[in-house]
Amino acid sequence: MSAKVPRRRVLTVDEARIWRAIASSVTPLPGHELPDLPPEPEEVFAPEPKPLPAPVPAPPKAVPPLRRELPGLAHGATPGLDKRSAERMKKGEMEIDARLDLHGMTQDSAHAHLLAFIARAYDSGRRCVLVITGKGNREGTGVLRANTPRWLNQSPCRERILGFSFAKPQHGGEGALYVLIKRRR
Repeated sequence: MSAKVPRRRVLTVDEARIWRAIASSVTPLPGHELPDLPPEPEEVFAPEPKPLPAPVPAPPKAVPPLRRELPGLAHGATPGLDKRSAERMKKGEMEIDARLDLHGMTQDSAHAHLLAFIARAYDSGRRCVLVITGKGNREGTGVLRANTPRWLNQSPCRERILGFSFAKPQHGGEGALYVLIKRRR
């Protein structure tokens, strides 16, 4: 069996120039000779490339629809909802499909529960849900009661709801909200 001798690759023109410049600038150690310098490479010019034909314009891509900004919601404001449904929601005449009670929760916990509740209601095709915030025990308004409308206006809740309104006294009054969920399409 004969041992294979590794092939040496051929230096490119630039590599050969660099080697010649470096090798000619050094003095070899005593007892060593400067290796043979590769011959000065000849410049080989590539023929001028032929101009490429003008590119054929690609067909226009379908422009994705712009994500329109949804209007902010407030108690009783239901943009995009027919008048009859809006009135039924405000009067508490719609059947309540699910309830969420946020009493006693911290803000972070209540926010997380609200997000999950709205997502589940939307995914399961619920139409009207009741979110109970409580009226708060401090002067003015409770923290959850004040923050819930803001949370409902933020993504991802806002994309899933049509509107909300204070509940009727039998469902909690100003300490609860009717939330109307969009239909899945």
